[in-house]
Amino acid sequence: MNNDQSRILSLDVFRAITMVLMIFVNDFWSLTGVPIWLEHAKADQDFLGFSDIIFPCFLFILGMAIPYAVRNRLARGDSRSKILIHIVLRSVSLLVMGFFTVNIGHLNDKASGISREWFEILMVIGFFLRWNLYPKATDWKKYLYTGLQISGVLMLILLFLIFRGGKDGAEFMKPSWWGILGLIGWTYLISALLYLYTGKSPLILISLWILFTIINIASQAGVIHTPIPGGGAFQGFAFAGIAATLLLDLATTSERRSKLPLFYLGAGTLLILAGLGLRNFFIISKIHATPPWVFLCNGIAFGFLALVYYIVDLKGKAKWFYLIKPAGTSTLTCYLIPYVYYSIGTFMFTLPAFLSSGAVGLLKSFIYAMIIIGLTALLGKLRIKLKI
Repeated sequence: MNNDQSRILSLDVFRAITMVLMIFVNDFWSLTGVPIWLEHAKADQDFLGFSDIIFPCFLFILGMAIPYAVRNRLARGDSRSKILIHIVLRSVSLLVMGFFTVNIGHLNDKASGISREWFEILMVIGFFLRWNLYPKATDWKKYLYTGLQISGVLMLILLFLIFRGGKDGAEFMKPSWWGILGLIGWTYLISALLYLYTGKSPLILISLWILFTIINIASQAGVIHTPIPGGGAFQGFAFAGIAATLLLDLATTSERRSKLPLFYLGAGTLLILAGLGLRNFFIISKIHATPPWVFLCNGIAFGFLALVYYIVDLKGKAKWFYLIKPAGTSTLTCYLIPYVYYSIGTFMFTLPAFLSSGAVGLLKSFIYAMIIIGLTALLGKLRIKLKI
């Protein structure tokens, strides 16, 4: 294991692989002839596609990272009230980004006076201006960075004001389902706040995981109605990740660390069996956030974590994943680059048909994902990196 407990290498690798796969599957819209098992299942289809597993894995690793983030801030002397403010501001930032991205698909170019492509480009520029990780400065550069942040806020306000959606162009921006970033924001807000005030008790944390699981099952059964996005499913992923960290906390010796993958595999197997059992009562559906989907994806996440932990932390092979490292350390930057990439691509080039179908198309999507990782690394060298 990495001697620096504030940075677990397998956590970054897990996140990086998940991000690469997310970019890869998000490019499927540009392809034809994609195998059904790779795609998202339809809303009422009792099926688990490969694409349906990616977001749960991301929320799982989000939950796994929460204890380290909170502990590190407490170790630096931050008060819980200060950490609370940080969690809220970080969540609001994600909600704002999700609010913008989820509305893009409804943009009426004519009524808004701007094309979707330019709206996306200016939106991402606004995000970067506001949330870029600027260098610390005490001279005139401090005022420059503040000015850039303010200009980013003003740009987003302007885009909000000019936005008109719908066929008749009469709709304004509205939350809808919040988008991926918004869902991450809600999940992080609830999970991090609960951990902040209950993190000293593993029993309470496991109880919260069980509670969100019960809420999800009861919600899907029609017993209760909850305003929580996903009906507790997303927090179920995050608290499964927190549980994985609790198991890692117990691995205090070399002997225990060597056996940790077996515990992860065992947990994953039990969750998959439970998910298959719940399939007698609910379908597997990402869109509806059903219990079998939650259990199966958590089981897969535990199993994948066992593999990554074994390779990276036990065998010391983190260098195998060096090429995709930016996806694990600059994740938000990596996620937003495609919005600009696709928009610019619309203006500049059209790929030949043979690159958009079958195995060749899948290879194209993978190469595209690696290009995005490369652009993320390049921006990082230019000191352009989102940090919330």
